[in-house]
Amino acid sequence: MEASAKMQENRKEGAVSRETPVLYLVVPCYNEEEVVEKSAQIMGGKLKRLKQEGKIAAASKIMFVNDGSRDNTLRLLHQIADRDAMFSVVSLSGNYGHQSAILAGMMMARKYADAVITIDADLQQDIEALDKFLACYMAGSDVVYGVRNDRHSDGIFKKGTATAYYKLMHLLGSRVIANHADYRLMSKKALDALSEYKETNLFLRGLIPTMGFPSDVVYFDVKAREAGHSKYTLSKMMTLALDGITSMSIRPLRMIAVLGFIFFLFFGIVGITVIVDWVQGNNVPGYTTTLLVSLLTGGATLVSLGIIGEYIGKIYMETKHRPRYIIDTFVWKEDQKSD
Repeated sequence: MEASAKMQENRKEGAVSRETPVLYLVVPCYNEEEVVEKSAQIMGGKLKRLKQEGKIAAASKIMFVNDGSRDNTLRLLHQIADRDAMFSVVSLSGNYGHQSAILAGMMMARKYADAVITIDADLQQDIEALDKFLACYMAGSDVVYGVRNDRHSDGIFKKGTATAYYKLMHLLGSRVIANHADYRLMSKKALDALSEYKETNLFLRGLIPTMGFPSDVVYFDVKAREAGHSKYTLSKMMTLALDGITSMSIRPLRMIAVLGFIFFLFFGIVGITVIVDWVQGNNVPGYTTTLLVSLLTGGATLVSLGIIGEYIGKIYMETKHRPRYIIDTFVWKEDQKSD
């Protein structure tokens, strides 16, 4: 609540007079053939209503980003774009991951839009919250975060791990917003600033709050998927979590140094005790103690090396300066059908 109040204060301080924006919805898709038709219908209907109500400009569009889907997703997206110029399609040359797909869509959309909202294709994120996003934008916010009201739809494991993860991120100094996924609005100014960030290891949820633009929060309820099943597997969630930690904080490295100092003190005390016992002639076998100490130090060493390895791997990937994504095809039509 304190963070939300601070965001509202920042929004008021940066309040500006804005014209009706050209809005682009950026929708990443990976193997979503079961849901894209339904999602396009719902999203298209919502945008038409917003245009009729004068909340967005007539040139507003929905931009699907195909992230190397292996099913019929791309073919269906092209059919949707052929039927209605409100829809456009960015197709990546391969599967670059959710974060890169979102970034690709936002960077392409900023060429045409005043504001961009990213939303998942399954529409679990309540699309009716778009009105609130736009209200915050018109009031002066350059970034608006969609935050779920609760996690009642998650299982016990996912709910527990998510809560623990956000607490860990805050402990490590990250400004990531709890229960915020990638449902957010960004103004063209904020997107232009984001384009200046060149790192390969993307964690947008942690990166965008560090930019410092006037921001606000919109709360929404999570809905059931329109069709299909989630493509965000446990391994992908673990990878994203690890990227978030190593991309936004060096505290794990400092914790290794602190841990090493603690072990140094501990073994110093143990060493003094052993020497005293030896001088006094107390020869205790000590097999169990030796085994436990060996296991503890060995485990701590391997964990420490693993953490250091993650950072070295990130440095290795960054020094390559490879593109974060490659766009294969882009479908965009200027002619708009009258609403």
